[in-house]
Amino acid sequence: MKAIRYHEFGSIEVLRREEVERPVPGAGQVLVKVAATSFNPVDDHIRLGVLAEMIPTELPITPGLDVAGTVAELGAGVSGLQVGDQVIAMFPLDAHGGAAEYAVVAADLVTAAPRSIALIDAASLPLTGLAAHQATVELAEVKAGQTVLVNGAGGAVGSIVVQLAADAGAKVTAVDGPQHADRLRGYSAEKVAGPLDLDAGPAAVGGPFDVVVNHVRLAPEELAKLTPYVADGGIVVSSAGPVPADEARSVRTASVWVAPNGSHLADLVSRVDDGRLKLHIVDRRPLEELPTVHQDASNGKLLGKTVIVVA
Repeated sequence: MKAIRYHEFGSIEVLRREEVERPVPGAGQVLVKVAATSFNPVDDHIRLGVLAEMIPTELPITPGLDVAGTVAELGAGVSGLQVGDQVIAMFPLDAHGGAAEYAVVAADLVTAAPRSIALIDAASLPLTGLAAHQATVELAEVKAGQTVLVNGAGGAVGSIVVQLAADAGAKVTAVDGPQHADRLRGYSAEKVAGPLDLDAGPAAVGGPFDVVVNHVRLAPEELAKLTPYVADGGIVVSSAGPVPADEARSVRTASVWVAPNGSHLADLVSRVDDGRLKLHIVDRRPLEELPTVHQDASNGKLLGKTVIVVA
């Protein structure tokens, strides 16, 4: 089968198209005929080796933390799935495998793909959706009536955070560039604002807020300026570096560290099929162009969520 792999960490030159043996599912695993994976920024960081100590991973690595495809074979002891089922999953951060014609995934991480969108587009959901779910539902525990500021709301994760928070009944202020404004209003953001002037303070955007969710990579001194945007007793959740807490005001802080979770992914799928969650995909590229996608990401030229079509 064809796959993109790398045998050492480094620049995009380490990515190679190879012919490799089709994997065989072990006990508790399923073999998926891959329709698509997607690019996530962490893919670039893992390939460069900057996360090698934090996330030890055996080389060679087939990148792609997301997978959407069709069950081709069941390992021993697997129930609840059948050959031919359309499924999606997120691999553990130390596993990967989506950039290949076939991939083996633990059965408990797999869930039925959304019925309302194309299977290849469903590959955009797992990692970004689970990161947004962790930030909004698990860490911030957003509730009806709360005020929520989403910084970096136009990105793949931020867009889903906006929708999950609005669906929970929160009043959402979405912050990002003007090119995202109409789409964010379509996600039921109550207010849409341009990039934060952190020195202007929270009042400039209607704050402080019960919850702040940050997806913008900032210097540590800039991240610290987000704490005043949180109301007394509130929480700031960040996926782009730690934000300091304020014990005097009972302001808590939490960081997103996304992990695969089959049941949470199933919840996200049901929201997609109910029309409560929309996925924003800016491009779909064939597997052979994965090195170019990595290059575009490194150069800041990737415009948003990009699906990698394998089938």
